[in-house]
Amino acid sequence: MADKLIFEVSVELESDKVVELTGPAGKVKMLPFTGTVKGEIFNGIVCPGGVDTQVTNRVGVRNMSARYMLSGTDSAGLPCHIYVDNEGWFTTDPLPRPFQTTPTFFTDSAALAPYLHQNRFRGEGHPGEKGPTIRFFEITDE
Repeated sequence: MADKLIFEVSVELESDKVVELTGPAGKVKMLPFTGTVKGEIFNGIVCPGGVDTQVTNRVGVRNMSARYMLSGTDSAGLPCHIYVDNEGWFTTDPLPRPFQTTPTFFTDSAALAPYLHQNRFRGEGHPGEKGPTIRFFEITDE
């Protein structure tokens, strides 16, 4: 059985707000974004303040850490929020296509909390027109 898609985030990068630095220890790039979310268990938006922080050390290992809040409607039709902490490590440039991530979710949804708090998920990043599309999957035992 293949892993199950639970929702996807269509990221819209705020290119005019990107900040970065380069120093002796490496590079840091902060990419603010918004976007929309669609899926079986949740539909909504990325709240303002989402940022993908990419840190590349002096030997070229890159850590991507995206943190953001979603606001929308859960599978029971009730309003809720989901906090996403999504991490990835890469040793190639450009990034592999798709790139793989490990997400952690927190939510105030009574319907989704028992499911999302299991930490049995993975992410995939695919190139998009305004920014990547991040697809989140439940990892199955098969």
